[in-house]
Amino acid sequence: MARRRVPGGLFFAFLRRNPQLAYNPASKANHPVSFIPNSRHRVEAQKRLRGGRGARVAAGEKTMSELKVIPMKPRTSSAGPGAQGAQAREETAADAVVVPIEEHERRRQEQQHRVEEIDREALLRMLYQMILVRRFEEKSAEAYTLGKIGGFCHLYIGQEAVAVGVLSALRKDDYVLTSYRDHGHALALGTSPDEVMAELYGKAGGCSAGKGGSMHLFDADTNFLGGHAIVGGQIPLATGVAFASKYRGTDQVAVCFFGEAAVNQGAFHESLNMAQLWKLPCIYICENNQYGMGTSVQRAMSLHTVVDKACAYDMAAEFVDGMDVLAVREAALRAVGRARADSLPTLLEVATYRFMGHSMSDPGNYRTRAEIEKYQERDPIKLFADSLKEKQFIGDAELGDIERRVKEEVERALKFADESPEPAPEELFTNIYANPIRK
Repeated sequence: MARRRVPGGLFFAFLRRNPQLAYNPASKANHPVSFIPNSRHRVEAQKRLRGGRGARVAAGEKTMSELKVIPMKPRTSSAGPGAQGAQAREETAADAVVVPIEEHERRRQEQQHRVEEIDREALLRMLYQMILVRRFEEKSAEAYTLGKIGGFCHLYIGQEAVAVGVLSALRKDDYVLTSYRDHGHALALGTSPDEVMAELYGKAGGCSAGKGGSMHLFDADTNFLGGHAIVGGQIPLATGVAFASKYRGTDQVAVCFFGEAAVNQGAFHESLNMAQLWKLPCIYICENNQYGMGTSVQRAMSLHTVVDKACAYDMAAEFVDGMDVLAVREAALRAVGRARADSLPTLLEVATYRFMGHSMSDPGNYRTRAEIEKYQERDPIKLFADSLKEKQFIGDAELGDIERRVKEEVERALKFADESPEPAPEELFTNIYANPIRK
């Protein structure tokens, strides 16, 4: 049966009789009607909007851009058992990266204690990787502003301890999948900086032959099964990879990185349910950098602590300080051991912070400079380097040598990307189907 349209005159007569339903930009209420049928009404609405906003600002009410940088307080209702415990966990999560001076000192001492339990070569390798990722990303930002990198570009600056810490706990035959913020993971897995930079440039010498760009790095040689641009799209894929490992009878582990915003996707919950139900060796790493694009986790999730969501699936879970590379490594080792020995999944919520915007096109108006500087007090590279120096595993001269070698490696990558050729036109028809396209 065809739907009948309500004549415009009757519609506005209805609104005149029921003004409480009309769209009013100056009102705080969420009205169900927001209908502007022609340009005249649109202009009038814009005038009302400008007038309403100006009146509210003059009266001292904060604008939306100001509200975005003010964290919402967690719910304090005590209705129901466990409410106080949930609130305490939320406060712990919020303070995981920004900590008081006393707590900062305690965690620094804990990292120094962990340093003594790991051989020097492994420690220096992790430090080198973290510095490599940082300097690579800084040069990527420069190349992007020069127009050498097209499309979107999401930098990993500030989160280096997560990828380096987790991947240091894996074997070379384990599998890794991540989101579009993938440069650091590829580098930490061993993909050549030359190939990663060339891929960012869209050149034939890139690890995806120039077809993937920044968000779709891929390297079969290191079992890096991609950056994935669709939010949460890699989570069911990693679950399938873990199923394949179990089906084939190997003890390989699948590791899946994703941001906290992906937790709100249905694929996250479906995957975790399946992984626990079928006992799959998959490790889910939530890199909680506090913001999904420009929206804080407090504004996007009713339950702010991601680790608690594992309870719905009876899955092992752990909350980790993502600014401490050795704490991340320890948690990853426990998860890997569980996956190899018992074929069981794990959810790790790793609290971290990105020092740059969501992408290179993000002006970052939703947070203050003071907030960023507060997080930078626990820069994971500086924390780790200071711990190694304190325990005399490295000196200023050796640290300077690492910086020099990293700089040379990144400069070579830029040169390689500049000189690498563009993909040939016929490459448009390759790697589309399993069987090549016949012209």
